[in-house]
Amino acid sequence: MESDHIYNSLYMVFVLTGMGGEVPFPWKRNKKLEKLLIRGGKRLKGTVKVSGAKNAAVAILPAAIMTDEKCIIDNLPYIDDVTVLAEILSELGARVTLDPAGRITIEPSYVNTYRADYNMVKRMRASYYLLGVLLGRFGRAEVAFPGGCEIGVRPIDQHIKGFEALGANVNIKNGIIYAEAEKLIGTEIYLDVVSVGATINIMLAAVRAEGTTTIVNAAKEPHVVDVANFLNTMGANIKGAGTDIIRIDGVDKLYGCEYTIIPDQIEAGTFMIAAAATNGDVTVKNVIPKHLEAVTAKLLETGMKVVEGDDYLRVVGTGVPRGVNVKTFPYPGFPTDLQQPMTVFLSIADGTSIITENVWESRYKHVAELKKMGANIKVDDRIAIIEGVEQLTGAPVKATDLRAGAALIIAGLIADGVTEIGNIKHIDRGYEHIEHKFIKLGADIERITVDQDGNVKKPSLVV
Repeated sequence: MESDHIYNSLYMVFVLTGMGGEVPFPWKRNKKLEKLLIRGGKRLKGTVKVSGAKNAAVAILPAAIMTDEKCIIDNLPYIDDVTVLAEILSELGARVTLDPAGRITIEPSYVNTYRADYNMVKRMRASYYLLGVLLGRFGRAEVAFPGGCEIGVRPIDQHIKGFEALGANVNIKNGIIYAEAEKLIGTEIYLDVVSVGATINIMLAAVRAEGTTTIVNAAKEPHVVDVANFLNTMGANIKGAGTDIIRIDGVDKLYGCEYTIIPDQIEAGTFMIAAAATNGDVTVKNVIPKHLEAVTAKLLETGMKVVEGDDYLRVVGTGVPRGVNVKTFPYPGFPTDLQQPMTVFLSIADGTSIITENVWESRYKHVAELKKMGANIKVDDRIAIIEGVEQLTGAPVKATDLRAGAALIIAGLIADGVTEIGNIKHIDRGYEHIEHKFIKLGADIERITVDQDGNVKKPSLVV
């Protein structure tokens, strides 16, 4: 089995090999020495195609090892979180072929371990889905506490509550979560708070439980529905995904399948806000407009123009936006993942805007960076009061988390002068080739490599 394990890792590198030689996983590049350089003032114009949903992919990929049969997943975003997960699955024993064009083939029959140590999971938060997956497949799971963006306390108490309700014994020792069940038994589970992670994790374990599991106060996000649809394609019996009550009838076996991931609503919303902020004219394609109704409503409220099609949204800037109030809520409310980009947009709006962050308590770290660029924002606990300014100015800033990084890109696009964004490893976790997509829309943005002293080196390898 050890030789298989070595083969798997080598095979994954092989399928990422191009004419110029071995191409490393993106996350293995030295992101500390990479920056994005943006020369602002360009009006975005054109069409951009949205990639597959990151938040669906990071749950669907682990779910694929709940069967012994091959799974093929399309419309996969080629981002760091996906390549990290691909390697984690390989380390667990799966044979994985990852195509940067957006397809992954997972052959899970060789998986024979229920342990995922810290070295595996430290690079991403969503690795906690391995708990539900391994518990469902083996009846046991040992998974180290995950890493990920620091945007506030993100406890997994609701995950543990769900596993215990299903009959598992759960203990935490030395940073490792141990879960074990002789048999998982379906039951009713009420979530004290609406949690996407807990909803999906419980659903993963419950598909192999005996009897019926009911999740009450379940999250309704589109990626919850997408994970349920994937599991149903594998032979699960899940009903009610997308509502606050999900019912899962356990099955004895799951099967291999082919599946296409939904478009990424957060990437789509990022480009919509960027179009509005630059007073541009951008058509965002490969979207499900219904998933973006809250974003569309707020852009319309600011005075922007939004045209909806079957699979696209066109955003047209109409001048200086009006200040508005925004409150983040679980879906179908305004997404917390777009609060930071929206903060940038409102920083140049006419008048006062108020943003209330109702999901995460520490999601205003980007404000300190925006102030370096001339934004006038005051934060009091979960509330940000934004006094619109006429112009932001370029400055050296750093991404403090994934969506903060996207926000700073938008800030750089509308700023006067040059903006240099550091710590872009966060951005690459969730956005596929983001600088290339913006360049096609007319932005002046490039990825640069610097040395330890901050001097520009040769261009980075693009993967």
